[in-house]
Amino acid sequence: MTNNFIILFILLITNSFTAQEKIIQDIDADGIKDTISIDAENLKLIAQLSTKKFKKIYSGEIESLDGQGSIRATKNGFELDIDWMRAGYACQFRYNKLEKKIQLIGMSRYEFGPANNDGSGESSVNLLTENYIGNWNYYDLRREKLIKIPTIKAKMIFPKTFFENFEEKIVSDYSEKCANLFLKNKANRTNR
Repeated sequence: MTNNFIILFILLITNSFTAQEKIIQDIDADGIKDTISIDAENLKLIAQLSTKKFKKIYSGEIESLDGQGSIRATKNGFELDIDWMRAGYACQFRYNKLEKKIQLIGMSRYEFGPANNDGSGESSVNLLTENYIGNWNYYDLRREKLIKIPTIKAKMIFPKTFFENFEEKIVSDYSEKCANLFLKNKANRTNR
């Protein structure tokens, strides 16, 4: 009996950490449940909306879906999460009623940096307001101390992106802009 309980407990824990590859919920706000899923073989997301007669709509290619991605339902849509060992990102999507399409509305990312945590922190950008917020740290070699950079607030502009033309390049562009803001603010702190 005890061995069966232990095995069941281990299976439940293991299952709770398994990436979610499908969500079923009303995405297009018509009262009928839709499906968002991961196509791991082709490295794409698939949306099947009731307002589109459940025809499969594919995203662009997302290389990080190769064993790293999961999706989860949010209050008004869904989120794609990609987590690696010391970094990751998330993309938030919501149905745009005027355009009648699923739209990318936000992105966030985090990094732990190397062993000394240089470059560690997190950021997010709201694509509807173009507001970026970054909370980053750098390691000061002279003082042998991790230093928090004051919160970075900036405007960050991206083209309007819908589900069918979403691909990992937009996340790469976001990461690059974010890194440039980090380096600029780090340089302002270290050149004092």
